[in-house]
Amino acid sequence: MKRLIVIHYSELGLKKGNRDYFEKRLCRNIDETLEGCGAGKVRRISGRLLMEFQADSNLDEIKRRLGKVFGVAYFAEGWVGPWNLEELCVAVWEILKDVPFKSFRIEARRADKRFPQNSMEVNRVVGAYVQVRSGASVDLDHGEMACRIELVEGRALIFFDRINGPGGLPVRTGGKVAVLLSGGIDSPVAAWKIIRRGCSAVFIHFHSFPHTNRESQDKAKQVAALLAENQGRSRIYMVPFGEVQRKIMVETPMETRVIMYRRFMMRLAETIARKEKARVLVTGDSLGQVASQTLENIDVITRTVQMPVLRPLIGNDKEEIIEVAKRIGTFEISILPDQDCCSLFVPKHPETRANLRRIESIEADLDVTEECRNALAASEVLVQYPAYEAGPVRQL
Repeated sequence: MKRLIVIHYSELGLKKGNRDYFEKRLCRNIDETLEGCGAGKVRRISGRLLMEFQADSNLDEIKRRLGKVFGVAYFAEGWVGPWNLEELCVAVWEILKDVPFKSFRIEARRADKRFPQNSMEVNRVVGAYVQVRSGASVDLDHGEMACRIELVEGRALIFFDRINGPGGLPVRTGGKVAVLLSGGIDSPVAAWKIIRRGCSAVFIHFHSFPHTNRESQDKAKQVAALLAENQGRSRIYMVPFGEVQRKIMVETPMETRVIMYRRFMMRLAETIARKEKARVLVTGDSLGQVASQTLENIDVITRTVQMPVLRPLIGNDKEEIIEVAKRIGTFEISILPDQDCCSLFVPKHPETRANLRRIESIEADLDVTEECRNALAASEVLVQYPAYEAGPVRQL
């Protein structure tokens, strides 16, 4: 029997008139992700995708990469069986005869009404055939082995163990965003969440080298490379922020410094975002988590830019964020020691309820135009490749 991988999506099925666009984008993303694995082109059929592969294909790598593709709800290795119930019974047993199991269930779905028997009858007939030959018991709720049969477009698709995908929407269906990526736990999770909603992201990392070490830059690059497995090759801006910070430290009240840092980071990020034709900025803010993320401070910081700012983690607590970070693989990178440009220069008692008029009054006497211009001019622009591509980090 012909071997293939059956790929299911969930959210795309609700897109109605735009479904064709989303399906095509998902197919293209899968094809690009699986390039070099020996996988065939993905084909669309009735609410699911099929991908054939050869005997010498790297099936483990195919499954690993598929598990990173946003838009995939789940997938399974399968077979194309005969379009006849008696022959289908034989085909199912041929696959199962060398597999040990004590209980099982058959789950059939008849999407193509041209098949003579309905789903219930397929379940009953195939289940009886397997039970007689295996001696295993039928358990419809907790069967040790679940055999799934989908009757669709003249095919009987047979598969067993389903592998969950990340869900969400296909990358590049939701527009482009610019993510402020620190060396901490939160911003990589925020980036992952917004990419999962179909956006493609360009990353912006602010550092204070040579006033600090390079660890935060290395961490940002590692995170960008990891997220590139979800969205493909990713661009990251490494922005030297030390001279801007130095000027702020010298010429502004101590308690307002964090607010000032973040306001100028937002301004610089907006400039980069417009250059990249990104529509919004994205941060890892979680309401009330640190001093700069109180409601008042978020308001004052945000008012410095005209571009919308999205905060995917705004209602999450730290434990929830850490749980996601561990699941997506960024946590171990984020907890590596580093000298973050903000945390290193943060005052002991930062402002928690900033007043916009006071902040704007202080800024009126602060001229960092040259420092900001130099920071943008000195920024490194790197391309991070996903791990499965051989390309090194490349500077543009």
